[in-house]
Amino acid sequence: MSSIPAVPVFTAATAPGALPVLGHGLRLLRGPVGFLSSLHEHGDLVAVRLGPTTAQVPCHPALLAQVLEDDRLFDKGGVFYDRARDVAGNGLVTCPHRDHRRQRRLVQSAFRRPQLAHHAGAVRAEVDAAAADWRPGLVVDAFPLFYGIALRTLARTLYSTAIDAELATGVERAFDTVLNGLFRQMFLPAPVRRLPLPANLRYRRALAYLHAATRQLVAAHRSGEAGGDGDLLSALLAAADEDEGGAGGAGLSDAEVHDQVVTLLAAGTETVAATLTWTLWRLSLHPAAAEQVRAELDAVLPHGRAPRPEDLPRLAAVDRVVSETLRLHPPGWLFTRITTAPTELAGRPLPTGSTLVFSPAAVSRHPAAHRSPAVFDPDRWRPERVTPAARQGFLPFGTGARKCVGDLFARAECTLVLAALLSRWRLVPEPGADLRPVPLATVLRPRRLRLRLRLVER
Repeated sequence: MSSIPAVPVFTAATAPGALPVLGHGLRLLRGPVGFLSSLHEHGDLVAVRLGPTTAQVPCHPALLAQVLEDDRLFDKGGVFYDRARDVAGNGLVTCPHRDHRRQRRLVQSAFRRPQLAHHAGAVRAEVDAAAADWRPGLVVDAFPLFYGIALRTLARTLYSTAIDAELATGVERAFDTVLNGLFRQMFLPAPVRRLPLPANLRYRRALAYLHAATRQLVAAHRSGEAGGDGDLLSALLAAADEDEGGAGGAGLSDAEVHDQVVTLLAAGTETVAATLTWTLWRLSLHPAAAEQVRAELDAVLPHGRAPRPEDLPRLAAVDRVVSETLRLHPPGWLFTRITTAPTELAGRPLPTGSTLVFSPAAVSRHPAAHRSPAVFDPDRWRPERVTPAARQGFLPFGTGARKCVGDLFARAECTLVLAALLSRWRLVPEPGADLRPVPLATVLRPRRLRLRLRLVER
């Protein structure tokens, strides 16, 4: 007679080492992934301090899945989203549950497979442009290189054509200031954020520029001065709310389109650049995985030809490397949720308005999800080796109703960029890399990784 599987009993604890005023902020500053991935040693639900805020961190994959699958009870909110809404308004990533279902239906239409081919064409154009002047022996700075490719790729995907170079540079600088200042703003008390300090003024100016540039781009597209059929912005502008009568229903307003565009730019640039940067560093340390990738590229892309969307199913080794990099270096490392009603989690009562921290890093190295979780092993993502527990612990794009709408595009972009570059070039890290995370950056990325170019020998 088969036994009924036991319901897991989760434990609650409090992380030691909180400092006055700062809480655990200093430990997050020095090593966010190391700190968050160690919390499971104390319990399945661990209380931490983010400045003046006490937050609960679900550290067991099954417990975090329970939280993320109930986005009505555990709604988006808290100190992270308070500041993120400065940037993205009430867009798909930042909006509360009451607005999410409608926005999701409307935005989802922009991320269907026909748009993927357009996106892949943009990737190819921008990789070719970035590498046009490369020569053997040249040294490139990895993150700025990939950030530029990602930003310009997304701009082409949104607007069909390459946007003005001066505008692209301005948007890139504005995002750099805003995203690097987001967590600092998050930890500062409101009275300090309002002071005319240089950092606060830079943050406000960058936000103002970002919103003005986005309004300009949306207005130009609506008037027919830019863009065209098949791009993401056209799909957003054409989206109709099925709940309001299908094609004749209420679509996204200009303000909503603005918020979605800023959301896409924020979510689809640094995250891709960070993943590509970490991937090349990991491949440099693991020659067996690098050789698997080279052999696959030789077979799928003979003579270094450019990859096409139809090649993606045959680039399985590249995809596995991307998955393993995302597991060990999830770009988005800290998000917050707010309870909308009294509840209990891991035996701990949580009143309405309690803050929870969702961190992929807190579960991606949990021993319940993976054997040897600290080891870089792309082959753990071979279909025959993937377990339900491994899937449950893999959350770089979230899960449930609030899973990232652009996850397919982001993974395809990383795979295509790597395939395009590594089929023609070897990118070898230079000595002196600084792999410490940029302090309090919104996206987990190394401070400095420079790569020397060598031609692939055939």
